Amino acid sequence: MFSDRTPAPPDAILGLTEAWKNDPNPSKVNLGVGVFKDEKGRTPILQSVKDAEAHILSTATTKSYMPIAGAPEYAQHVQEMILGAGHPALVAKRARTAHTPGGTAALRVGADFLKKFAPNASVWVSSPTWANHKGVFQSAGFAVKEYPYYDPLTKGLDFARMIESLANVPAGDIVLLHACCHNPTGVDLSAQQWQEVAAVASQRGWLPFLDFAYQGYGDGLAEDRTGLLALVDACPELLVASSFSKNFGLYQDRTGALTLIAADSASATASFSHVAIAIRVNYSNPPAHGGLIVSTILGDPARRVKWEGELAAMREHIARTRTTFVQALATHGVPGDFSFIARQKGMFSFSGLSDAQVKFLRDTKSIYIVGGGRINVAGITPSNLDYLCASIREALAIR
Repeated sequence: MFSDRTPAPPDAILGLTEAWKNDPNPSKVNLGVGVFKDEKGRTPILQSVKDAEAHILSTATTKSYMPIAGAPEYAQHVQEMILGAGHPALVAKRARTAHTPGGTAALRVGADFLKKFAPNASVWVSSPTWANHKGVFQSAGFAVKEYPYYDPLTKGLDFARMIESLANVPAGDIVLLHACCHNPTGVDLSAQQWQEVAAVASQRGWLPFLDFAYQGYGDGLAEDRTGLLALVDACPELLVASSFSKNFGLYQDRTGALTLIAADSASATASFSHVAIAIRVNYSNPPAHGGLIVSTILGDPARRVKWEGELAAMREHIARTRTTFVQALATHGVPGDFSFIARQKGMFSFSGLSDAQVKFLRDTKSIYIVGGGRINVAGITPSNLDYLCASIREALAIR
């Protein structure tokens, strides 16, 4: 069974990191995987996280299993974080939340749950979208289709075509939306555009599924929930996949959540029981450590203030890096207008580099960028900025 098998292709993103690690070039640069880097190129542990871990270590009394959906206090903190404390959906007890091993598990559990009740539905994803989205939903048995999103000519949102496409999605289908910091483009919807999307979702009867992997990395914790709030107001049902890899820096602790919002409390309870079944057959119950960190921080006002300050510092660092990168490209005489990079949000930028140019950068400069030209802006540091810009100038000579 296991002999003479063709190896599977490397992962489009994580495979790049492995290649980067094995590259002997001392000037190598990894702009592929989405991890935050400080000015020295490190991915730090937040001090608020270290403090929470010290508290957990000193007070822990058991290593017993977590409940299938995780701890109730974790669910409460997540719901208040994504919706805001006192939101009407929380008051009406319309939301239920499961602690999952990262945002990817939240997407997969949501997909398995939906496949049970909408076996013939299609899942619609933006063009382009995160490289793993299609695989997650296809592995759950869904047909995956695309709706227009990015305009390569304007380097911005093609909203007219997007809303036209969403207006033709059949009732009962599922539409995956990036709540903020769109991956891979960095191009987000305005508040007014979110209202239009919510109105179309309500009118057409398709189910919104929001990937909320970067809350706090765009404009702020409250500001980044604008699209979610518009959809909750307009739609009786939706799903939200949260990740705390970026905003808490819990990359290796794989901490996330799946939140189900239903029309009423009874429906939420009944539906969530099937989410629990999907969890049970996938991983049985979640790992505790990351969830305990999140609950310890969000459940203590002083710790939360410290964490929010650190999150704001990361967000502002990325915004400054965007501006610095645009200025450096101009200084190095790189042809073209790259001001769009400064307008994008979150970690990623759709740089406009062609696949041939991406290959040139990897093969000759040891600069690792995801196919399609997605750059992790958070991976740009003072030590690699000049080398990166000079290399891009060379790459742009390739057509």
